[in-house]
Amino acid sequence: MGKIAKTHGISGELKIRPSCDSPAFLANFKTLYINGTERRVLSARPHKNALLVKLDGVNSVEAAMSLLGASVSVPETEAKAALPAGRHYIRDLIGCQVISLDRKAIGSVADVLTLPAHDVYVVKTNNGDVMIPVVDEFVKTVDVENKIITVQLIEGMLS
Repeated sequence: MGKIAKTHGISGELKIRPSCDSPAFLANFKTLYINGTERRVLSARPHKNALLVKLDGVNSVEAAMSLLGASVSVPETEAKAALPAGRHYIRDLIGCQVISLDRKAIGSVADVLTLPAHDVYVVKTNNGDVMIPVVDEFVKTVDVENKIITVQLIEGMLS
């Protein structure tokens, strides 16, 4: 979910650079795993593009400094339960088959670009890669359980 980037203040607060959608998403968890060790979150608040957290047992800048560079994770079941409706993990989208509304195979998702305006699926087809913006106009359904994404393309997208 992220990495501990810096200390903040003198009381052991930490700045986490999230690798998830937003600092606000990461702020929802009451327990974080720091390099695999469970830590209770006493407080968490988004700050610019990071998350400031106070962890139980980290009460000084020295204790906080010992955690710099540590990976931050949460249990997968909790993270999936906290996802907003219609949001998915990129790793769950990779490999999904992309089909048209009339059930014709287009290709499979090779990558997902996270751009400022919206995500973009990079779909590997027999004729090379195609980029499909992840907007309602193009992406009609996403079924990660069955690994199928249904899209409606406009003329010229596959050429």
